[in-house]
Amino acid sequence: MTQVRGVIFDIDGTLVDSNDAHAHAWVEAMAEQGYQVPFEKVRPLIGMGGDKVLPETLGIAKDSEVGKRISQRRKEIFKQRYLPHLKAFPGAMELLERMHEQGLKLIIATSAEPDELQNLLQVIGPHASELFADEVSAQEAKHSKPDPDVIAAAVQRSGCSPQELVMIGDTAYDIEAAAKVNIKTIAFRCGGWSDKDLAGAIMIYDGPADLLAHYDTSVLVKGI
Repeated sequence: MTQVRGVIFDIDGTLVDSNDAHAHAWVEAMAEQGYQVPFEKVRPLIGMGGDKVLPETLGIAKDSEVGKRISQRRKEIFKQRYLPHLKAFPGAMELLERMHEQGLKLIIATSAEPDELQNLLQVIGPHASELFADEVSAQEAKHSKPDPDVIAAAVQRSGCSPQELVMIGDTAYDIEAAAKVNIKTIAFRCGGWSDKDLAGAIMIYDGPADLLAHYDTSVLVKGI
């Protein structure tokens, strides 16, 4: 058994109930540019960054002119229409506090932009950001999940070996990205993915509160 020393966290769909909101923001931003894309096509892509969502849905690059317009509007729509109504999943703050008290190093690895990330942390709690030792966001990685860029950067900043780290996320993209740098994943169902989709995880919990309830028997205490 290897003792876990650090945890790499996804945020959207893992600690904050925001996946549907992100999908709606993309759909509305695309519609403003004349592209009618069903919510059902966009929703399974949430967890990737804009560098993946736009090529997957419209076949255009994020850094193209129309891609830039859509990405900017998505950001504005999300902040104005959806962010004020977002809530953290039950137990999110308490789980972070428990891990912090245990002495685990907590690192964020997200496809969100830096300013968006700070807003999401405020949704979790006014002092949530203080519990994280470091954060890696979309601007610091060339490619978003399921490419491993953000996870690899988080590993480097953690000062831990991959064997001493666990990823906590809610999508198959988190699991795939972590596996590419030899990190095992604890998955949460609260992001809307099925157990079949999350089959690559070492453990699956309903969400933060469920992991907190089973904390003492989890790999975070027992080791991997």
